[in-house]
Amino acid sequence: MSLHTTLIDAASLAALPPDQVLIVDCRSSTADPGQGERDYLAGHIPGAVFASLDHDLSDLSRQGQGLGRHPLPLERAFSAVLSRWGWYPGLQVVCYDAQGGALAAARLWWLLRLTGVTEVAVLDGGYAAWQAADLPLDTSMPVRQATQVERHYDSQQVVLDHQALHTAPAPVLLDARAAPRYRGEVEPLDPVAGHVPDALNRSFAENLATDGRFKPAEILRQEFLALLGAASAAQVVHMCGSGVTACHNLLAMEHAGLSGSRLYAPSWSGWVSDPSRPVATGDAPR
Repeated sequence: MSLHTTLIDAASLAALPPDQVLIVDCRSSTADPGQGERDYLAGHIPGAVFASLDHDLSDLSRQGQGLGRHPLPLERAFSAVLSRWGWYPGLQVVCYDAQGGALAAARLWWLLRLTGVTEVAVLDGGYAAWQAADLPLDTSMPVRQATQVERHYDSQQVVLDHQALHTAPAPVLLDARAAPRYRGEVEPLDPVAGHVPDALNRSFAENLATDGRFKPAEILRQEFLALLGAASAAQVVHMCGSGVTACHNLLAMEHAGLSGSRLYAPSWSGWVSDPSRPVATGDAPR
């Protein structure tokens, strides 16, 4: 069985032997934290387990420590989640959500890669693509054999130190929020509007075609290279509001063959937790 490491289409997922894949439903809603699980219970891809953005892929008890609205779970907590799902090294993982990988599916993809797992892919087009292909749905809860795994984060893939964003050699900071939020025109979630000075803007939505699937890899590559100029992928640090949608840009770059970028996990919500940090508004300087 060939491994899938960035994206997988619905037909390819349907063809995988059920005992050789862990499917994770990551649907969520920032407006209604319980919506994702209700949607999962109403119908999901057969065999899929449910991942809560707030409780499995984040640790909300760590809010208020400068770590942003969706602090990373501790290593032992994330290991316990994987154990509960029955994950083991070498098992193919496929995660999906309702928004083309824009929210928690890309977050789970990145968290697994943060622990050294490469056999993980996001369902291209999400749950809607599965439905559009007229593939079966299920409402039953899967029974999976629990495992016992212990995973550790690779500190080289994540930035937690706010000061590092402006310490030489300063990285190229890429903000995945929509342009109005980046420019500081609106801010529906955080107490301060605007962006980190010198950050560039690449809304995650720009990674998707009109059908909700990712643009072809070569198109994504051309777009990112045009934005980054002479900077290499290894110089890029991604951010967003809370370190979730930024993973979409990281996934898009990886799919485009631009490997080595990192995530500023606290993101904007972590940056503005200290009112002394500078804030910029408007478009990025040309």
